[in-house]
Amino acid sequence: MRPIFVMVKCEPGKAYDVAEKALDTVQQIAELYSISGQYDLLVKCYLPADMDVGRFVTSELQTLPHVKDTLTIITFNAFT
Repeated sequence: MRPIFVMVKCEPGKAYDVAEKALDTVQQIAELYSISGQYDLLVKCYLPADMDVGRFVTSELQTLPHVKDTLTIITFNAFT
């Protein structure tokens, strides 16, 4: 499994709605946080190594109601 992080910008006043819908419908979400700044949510997902990250983000996250924009961060190594 490969972790990715996706920052999500929501329509004004809709961050909680997006978070609830995402947690209900996207199985790959491991953690979801509200954040401040240009984006409203930070989503940590674990994807199978053979899953296409772009297809996952565009089909599972960008299509959620009230999502305006996303920024995907692909990980390489975890330092512990």
